[in-house]
Parts: sequence; C-alpha cells; structure tokens
Amino acid sequence: MGEEVRVAGIERDDGLMLRTHGLAAGGLPEIRVVALPPYLGQGWAQVIGALAQRLAARGKDVPEQVELAPGVAIQLKVENGELIPLPPHGFEGSLDDWRREVLGRLFPAATS
Repeated sequence: MGEEVRVAGIERDDGLMLRTHGLAAGGLPEIRVVALPPYLGQGWAQVIGALAQRLAARGKDVPEQVELAPGVAIQLKVENGELIPLPPHGFEGSLDDWRREVLGRLFPAATS
C-alpha cells in the first residue's frame, strides 16, 4: 500500500475523536477512536499511526488483535465498517485506564 495515511482529530462533547484517512484506499477499514480524553490525544494519534502502519504491511488481512510492542496488545473490533481499538480480552480496568497504560508502555519517558 503506497498511499498516505493521515490521522485527524476533532473535539466533541464526549472528548476527542481520532480517525485515520487513507487506509480505505488500500482496501482496509479506517481506524477510529472516540471519547478520548484530550490529554491523551497526541499519544493516541501516534498509536493509531503505528496501528495503521502494521495493518497496511499485512495487506487486507485484518487480525483480531495486534501487538504493537511486548505487553501492548490492541484488540480490533469492526464497527460500522471501521476498526475500533479496544483493550485485549481479560483486561481489568476502564477503557481510559487501558488507554493510559498503552501510552505508558509505548512511551515510558513521557510518564516519568
């Protein structure tokens, strides 16, 4: 897939919505995150970009789960034709807890 993929965001009443633009050109669903606390926006834009890169490298085969780094698994759920990143099966905690944990594991320098 040689197309450009961008991550765009918009602020809504329930938080940020981030979405890729460009995966569909390669036959893949776009990735969407909603109700994201604004302070997690920049980090999650990078997470979505990394997910998009991994998916594009696989071709049109969308896995149920992607491991971005050791201990950082992201479940992918198809909803309305888009991919929604979710905690892996068995995660105990809230969605926002998991979102913070993903950033802490991928970018440990940002939390110290």
